[in-house]
Amino acid sequence: MKRNIRLSEKMLVWGYAVILLFMIVQDLVPLGSLNDIEAIASIQSFHDIVVVTMIGVVQIVLLMAGVWFFMGKRYPIWARIWLIVHPSCILLGAIISWWIPYLFGIGAEDKIERYAMMFGNTHTFLPLMNGMVPNTLHTIFHLLLLICIILTIYIFATNHKRGREL
Repeated sequence: MKRNIRLSEKMLVWGYAVILLFMIVQDLVPLGSLNDIEAIASIQSFHDIVVVTMIGVVQIVLLMAGVWFFMGKRYPIWARIWLIVHPSCILLGAIISWWIPYLFGIGAEDKIERYAMMFGNTHTFLPLMNGMVPNTLHTIFHLLLLICIILTIYIFATNHKRGREL
């Protein structure tokens, strides 16, 4: 069967590819003012950094594999659910860890010192609120993940139109 790969599916793969790159380099490769690997290494052991990196990498590789496998075809319901729920849970974790403390101060007191040590010397463009501020690299990652979720919903919402043509 010939695949009819849509631009939105290609964009989704590219989005996850950029997220994968982020997962690999964020704590291991110096990126100037975007990260501070020495500060992270002072708080986490190299082993912990590698484990956290691999967990993130495996998650994104699985999501990419799911998209690649069904790209241009009809996605089964289990794949639709998984490809929306899984990245949404990752984004929910980011919202709980970064955005709720930043915007509302809930849980900020527990994170201020650690985040200041790990990310205090990294680039930010948002104002300091509740004693913390999401750095630019993580803000871009969170926005890109949100875009990937929206693209996935769009693909599934418009997939029924293609199904009638096959």
